[in-house]
Amino acid sequence: MTDRPKEQQKQRRAQRLSAALRNNLKRRKAQARGRGAGRDAGHAPDGTSTETHDSAGFGDEKRNN
Repeated sequence: MTDRPKEQQKQRRAQRLSAALRNNLKRRKAQARGRGAGRDAGHAPDGTSTETHDSAGFGDEKRNN
């Protein structure tokens, strides 16, 4: 009879892990859909950005000098 509680614990753990995996998959799919929607605006078909990026922080007024 000592094996019965351990089996129940294993089943509960397996159910929790299964539910966690399902939730993780749903979240990852939602994130992928969100990234896909963002790709339509401001990105080329190959995934590269069509917008310019100025990492140095210079504005247009500084470039003309």
